[in-house]
Amino acid sequence: MKIKVLLVDDHLLVLLGIKQLLEHESDLEVVNTICDPAGINAAISKNHPDVVVMDIRMKGYNGIELTKKLIESYPNLKIVILSAYNDDEYIDASYHAGAYAFITKENSATELANAIRQSFLGNNIIPRKKIEYQNHYLTKTELEILKLISEDKTNAEISDILMVSRRTVEHHVSSIIKKLNVYSRVGAVVKGIKLGLLKTI
Repeated sequence: MKIKVLLVDDHLLVLLGIKQLLEHESDLEVVNTICDPAGINAAISKNHPDVVVMDIRMKGYNGIELTKKLIESYPNLKIVILSAYNDDEYIDASYHAGAYAFITKENSATELANAIRQSFLGNNIIPRKKIEYQNHYLTKTELEILKLISEDKTNAEISDILMVSRRTVEHHVSSIIKKLNVYSRVGAVVKGIKLGLLKTI
């Protein structure tokens, strides 16, 4: 029985290249390839893949957020994140989103094939980040404020929207900046997007 694989990447040449490489693996079957992530649910319903190999950054889509949604809808689905960036933050965000493996586009076809096999078996092979991810956990209120910051709201406007004092907002903003290990509101938004805390703007 072959492991059914769905490939998702918005770069057609990359997609076709990966498909061609995996076709040499006798135990793997690429059941579909998708350039537009908007069609991923339809493809899953039609092809019933065991493993989805998905790019982390696609036009208009955040691979981390998409991973979370797919796992909510398809709990038995295994996801392998494919990235051009070997970034600790991406790696750890992928782990917490529920992906089973994180592979860079510099890895060999053998390594990708092995990641697919291990994911299919339920073995999470994502390396843990050197920096403690615990520092990135934001409270519900902090996440709400981070979203408002990303919408270019001032502290005064956030204070009015949430019906709390401006001082309370300032305290939360300081906490967000500290937890995300950045130096500014803009830095917090950028980091939030990278970690999948915010949808790509």
